[in-house]
Amino acid sequence: MIDFSVIVENIPAFWKGLQVTLLLLVIACASGFVLSVPLAVARVSPNPWLARPVFLFTYVLRGTPLLVQMFMVYHGLAQFEAVRESIFWVALKSPWFCAWLVFTLNTTAYTTEIFAGALRATPSGELEAARSLGLTDGAMYRRILLPSALRRALPQYGNEVVMMMHATAIASTVTLVEITRVARDVYYNHLSAVESFGVAAVIYFVLTFSLVGLFKLAEKRFLRHLRPDTAGAL
Repeated sequence: MIDFSVIVENIPAFWKGLQVTLLLLVIACASGFVLSVPLAVARVSPNPWLARPVFLFTYVLRGTPLLVQMFMVYHGLAQFEAVRESIFWVALKSPWFCAWLVFTLNTTAYTTEIFAGALRATPSGELEAARSLGLTDGAMYRRILLPSALRRALPQYGNEVVMMMHATAIASTVTLVEITRVARDVYYNHLSAVESFGVAAVIYFVLTFSLVGLFKLAEKRFLRHLRPDTAGAL
């Protein structure tokens, strides 16, 4: 039998954990988005001095587990005396900063490849139209290529945001009390696996359902010109 008293008693703790999860998700995705746009442009650049370093960055970040990255930043850097004595130690000793840094770098790597793929998939007709208007490369990216690519990347980017939301559970390994950490604490205190992790599962499901719904609405708004019925009408 489910002990609902355990659930009711720990609702405030789960609420605080939810706030931490959402804050981590928002600041990481916002930072990652801002960084990934110029990196995606560099990733598709014909200049190897721009494209190759970005490829190496995304290859390394996507090729190593997020948990390992978290341990390397939070625990690994602290092993070096030069780091502990540097001006960066004020930030690097903070679990909040380390979690933000790791999540930001990780989502930046994935988002960069998503946006770069969308840029490569730009129809040749759009490029020819932009050149026929006499637009400079900067204006062409700013007014045509990036807006078009970002719209096409919405489905894949939505998946990345959902995956990053799930990944915030790793923040519990660096002492941040988010949803998973609250569930684990409730389990240790009450030895009630269903009540503790069941509530966490429900919260994650609601968050996933909400994020998917928001991105579906965004796709319906910004990608309606690609729907077969709309394309036929045009």
